[in-house]
Amino acid sequence: MPLDRPDRRSLLRGSLVVSAALAVPTALPAPAFARSGRPAAPWGVQSGEVTAHSATVWTRADRPARMYVETSPSETFRYAVRRHPGPLLGPATDFTGTTTLHALPPGRQIHYRVVLADPDDPRRTGEPVCGSFRTVPAGRRTGIRFHWSGDLAGQGWGINPDRGGYRVFEEMRRRDPDFFLFSGDTVYADGPVQAAVPRPDGSVWRNITTEEKAKVAETLAEFRGNFRYNLLDANLRAFNAQVPVIAQWDDHEVRNNWYPGQLLDDPRYTVKEADVLAARARQAFSEYFPVTDLRGGRTEGRMYRVAHHGPLLDVFVLDMRTHRNANSPGRQSDDPVGILGDEQLGWLKRELARSRATWKVIAADMPLGIVIPDGSVNFEAVAQGDPGAPLGRELQIADLLRYVKHRRITGTVWLTADVHYTAANHYAPERAAFGDFEPFWEFVSGPINAGGFPHGRLDATFGPQTVYVQSAPVANMSPAENPPYYGEVDIDGDSGELTVRLRREGGGVLFTQTLQPGRVGQ
Repeated sequence: MPLDRPDRRSLLRGSLVVSAALAVPTALPAPAFARSGRPAAPWGVQSGEVTAHSATVWTRADRPARMYVETSPSETFRYAVRRHPGPLLGPATDFTGTTTLHALPPGRQIHYRVVLADPDDPRRTGEPVCGSFRTVPAGRRTGIRFHWSGDLAGQGWGINPDRGGYRVFEEMRRRDPDFFLFSGDTVYADGPVQAAVPRPDGSVWRNITTEEKAKVAETLAEFRGNFRYNLLDANLRAFNAQVPVIAQWDDHEVRNNWYPGQLLDDPRYTVKEADVLAARARQAFSEYFPVTDLRGGRTEGRMYRVAHHGPLLDVFVLDMRTHRNANSPGRQSDDPVGILGDEQLGWLKRELARSRATWKVIAADMPLGIVIPDGSVNFEAVAQGDPGAPLGRELQIADLLRYVKHRRITGTVWLTADVHYTAANHYAPERAAFGDFEPFWEFVSGPINAGGFPHGRLDATFGPQTVYVQSAPVANMSPAENPPYYGEVDIDGDSGELTVRLRREGGGVLFTQTLQPGRVGQ
């Protein structure tokens, strides 16, 4: 697939204009609510939930404002401009809001601009903020490209102006993906960012800092501040204006290794109930990403969902955090809750069986076969280090893999992040203690800007084999020493082939694997 598609060339030529329109100071002041002046959106725009005929657009105002979105087939907005009315942005949602656009043409480049109006005088509008996205094509002849990664601003490595900020997002933007799968740890609410961090070589890593990033997040305002922090980066804002996001969460949106019902033994926290922290984090997440089903505190909203991208691709976004049981040694022989919960597991089975897409990407916020300890005796993910028959949370995954085999569901590929290195792991029944499944691939990427860590060991229960891995030699290497990783998936519109490339900021392609559609045992 070519890097620059013909229908995006005009957008790429105009990227400097978009970046300039989104430029803000390196540290934003607190929002001002004076009635003088016009409302502005210095945190930029985002799009998401893109289908063939609709999409959701997000922004944040610096004061109360009425949101409008104007769309056009031309980036000049000289003809066929439609206005889509949006909500009143106010303190209840931290001045964020979304507008859903309907009746869009399929497979087309949509240019949009967000206009904020004074709620008391609609004629007083701020400077429009522009963005763009592609609607999902109706047929399969148009190929798909998307990126995935996770783990942003972790371990104290935040926005470094000396390094140019989160410059990996500019590199990804230039590769022109159809969307970005943000695979969890979208913020580090439990990771304060200091102005200066000493490095082993004697140099100093400088961070842009804010008041909300000075401590662990406990209040709703502090969780909101963690999401605003990342939007101080001009690279990320320009990326958001061009590339739709599919966002999922993991643990650091709340607190490291949290699970429902947990009581924290951490002196940094005055709020000890993980469930209380999670509710506040969930609200902030819903306010700062274009995920409409979660907004406004809707109890029926859920993190897990499926994103359809035409006949070639369905993306199944899992939530391996909200419905899990407590972290434990994982040796129980019966575990109906597991890491997904019974309801989510049933949903995933039904949706996989219903899907007619050539490729079914299972977006997991945690890997399957990599052993991730939580303290000295408990385990954080699925694998628990015992290479024998499934136990603990492995029982639920075994049930799912068996179901996929016996229902003859083809084209499943697992994508994940979380472990702060990149890898390609192949799972095969002939190497496994549990063999009632078809072979599959799990590709790992990240961190996008956080500490790099050595690679972990594998649990042999499902027969994983590391075909490729690149990781930091020591724990918590900075993004300057261990540049960010991201993954790229290309699906060819003619052949249906799916190609995964593991990439590194500034370093090109590290590993490539091409999979054939409809073939079992790859």
